[in-house]
Amino acid sequence: MYKAALLFSVSSLLSLTACVNDLEEIAQFEQSINPEIELGQGVRIIYSDSAKLRVIIEAPTMHNFVAPGQPKQEFPDGVLVTFFDELQDTSSILSAQWGRYDRKENRVTVRDSVVWQSVDDRMLETEELIWDQRDAMVTTNKFVVVTQPDAIIHGYGLEAPQDFSSARIKQVTGRVPINQPEQ
Repeated sequence: MYKAALLFSVSSLLSLTACVNDLEEIAQFEQSINPEIELGQGVRIIYSDSAKLRVIIEAPTMHNFVAPGQPKQEFPDGVLVTFFDELQDTSSILSAQWGRYDRKENRVTVRDSVVWQSVDDRMLETEELIWDQRDAMVTTNKFVVVTQPDAIIHGYGLEAPQDFSSARIKQVTGRVPINQPEQ
């Protein structure tokens, strides 16, 4: 009986001391909160148009800046974007180590190990890619490697419509033909 009473007394004291908040820690926590930035973890954003799936964006972290002057979303830990065609099949995938969507400018910028790959074996690799939604164009001034079924093209700068139906490399530095096996 004595042991049970002692155990109850000790656990009661521990629970009372565990409820005390350090005012300095609370003040530091309040200072770290920015009401103009929302933080999302394990983010999955789905865009549709006319009830058809168009894009899925996935990211480990998203910072949503809600300040009236500069609304934007940043993906500091990387981003994976899956695009869908009219039949809602995957048409291409884009990945990058960093991304930002500037809502005011209607511009998406991705950087660091940017890779866009289509289902028809076309691929673009670069360090930065900018999608201007107003002009429906994708551009970069950085070094690019474009891989197609028949060739690999190296160069600087690229302009393409947002669907990548065609692309123009501004300064081609090399083209390597790919030999297709004879059938």
